[in-house]
Amino acid sequence: MRSPSFARGLFAQVPPPPVRWAVRWHQLESLISAHLGPWIQIQVFPGVTWFQLLSVILILLGTLIAGLAVRFRTRRELSKPTATAALGPGGPDAPANAAAPSWFKLTLQQAHPPLVLLLWVWGGYCALRILIFRLRSNGGLILPALNWAKTVGLGIVVFWFLYRMINVVEAELKRWAARTTARWDDILAAVVVRAMRLVLPLVGAMIILPTLDIPAADHALIQTAASLMLIAFIGFMCCELIATAEKAVVTQYRFDVRDNLETRKIQTQVQILKKIAVALVILITAALMLMVFEPVRSLGKSILASAGVAGIVIGIAAQRSLATLLAGIQIAFTQPIRLDDVVVVETEWGRIEEITLTYVVVALWDKRRLVLPITYFLEKPFQNWTRSTSDLLGAVFLYLDYTAPIPALRAELDRLLAQSARWDKKTKALQVTDAKERTIEVRILASAADSGTSFDLRCEIREGLIDFLQRNHPEALPKTRSNVQLDGPAAGAAQDARQLR
Repeated sequence: MRSPSFARGLFAQVPPPPVRWAVRWHQLESLISAHLGPWIQIQVFPGVTWFQLLSVILILLGTLIAGLAVRFRTRRELSKPTATAALGPGGPDAPANAAAPSWFKLTLQQAHPPLVLLLWVWGGYCALRILIFRLRSNGGLILPALNWAKTVGLGIVVFWFLYRMINVVEAELKRWAARTTARWDDILAAVVVRAMRLVLPLVGAMIILPTLDIPAADHALIQTAASLMLIAFIGFMCCELIATAEKAVVTQYRFDVRDNLETRKIQTQVQILKKIAVALVILITAALMLMVFEPVRSLGKSILASAGVAGIVIGIAAQRSLATLLAGIQIAFTQPIRLDDVVVVETEWGRIEEITLTYVVVALWDKRRLVLPITYFLEKPFQNWTRSTSDLLGAVFLYLDYTAPIPALRAELDRLLAQSARWDKKTKALQVTDAKERTIEVRILASAADSGTSFDLRCEIREGLIDFLQRNHPEALPKTRSNVQLDGPAAGAAQDARQLR
């Protein structure tokens, strides 16, 4: 049996790859020198012979010719008419296909620059390898640096190629979404393209970094960073999918219509559920990112071991927060308020502008904002003027003298409402609702489509009736009556005046 020293000597006789490559190059140089003469081995520069220099020139020239050939072939293919374009203007898809190239042409157009860069990376690597093969520092820093540069260059080429292929996918997705009238496929296509653009740098880094000569400590750090980035990306994409689902639902309903009750119902539920889902995704993502670190993972195991005590403590500490969260879920489904509802809270009139998991923002009529805890709308009474419908009855009160002509006022009200665009032609009434010691109370009712229109209609009716009374029946306006007792000569003069009448 042969000794281990003999085996080591046998394997030692096999030169390493760089040495084998140099030996073969010397053999090729000697063979060509035998045919062309010894001048081919003369050094032009220190460590660089004529043969090396000419080989480098030929490699670079071949790379240039190959790049031009690829460019020429690509332009030739792109200039050919597509099969759909050959149908002519009468073709079924002629307008759409005339504006957008086919997927094959688009792929060829996007792949051309990375392919040319790949040729130059390999050509440059081979040229530099030929120039330095005679140097004694092959085992030092020059050759490892060259190999490192080649690996990085190939990674850049692959990354650039994949990044440009995303443009092809985006064009095809847009073309597919354009064939339908729905909005959800347009939103989904945009999300898919955004996800691909975000995940590509992460995938490229995870592919290239292991091929580089990196110390073990730095490699562990890079792996941790990559894990954190991957978890964050997944969480971000979950949030994007939730936002996409919200847009797909919301875009089917419009706010700018007269009766938008169904829209406000759906949008309130979708918005609150979206915020709950996003909060859960963020919480889970943060927990997973913390679990990447070993100390936090150990802490998590110890917490799980004492889950009973921890659950009681957390439940007591988060009682208020859980009540608020449950209140938000209850409002999302029972809907005592909705987005854009007209409400009166704390003696203030306004519209529901925003509903979150913890508070509600009410936009007041004078552009102020009233912020209330979400539990307020479950614990305290408030007015909701648009709970079931948005139309309202507006009331106007006038206080007039007993001599006021009620039939004339009804006729004037009919005339005002017939000329008004704010009245919805459903309800109108004018009634004497009270009689006091000095005046009578006249109540006018008129219906309108919503609260804002009702307010304007009431002002219009009030102004019109007051103007009518001032012009035609000024005696019907409120007045104060008094009896004056006269004595002596004044009483006799008043009596004579009455007799003269």
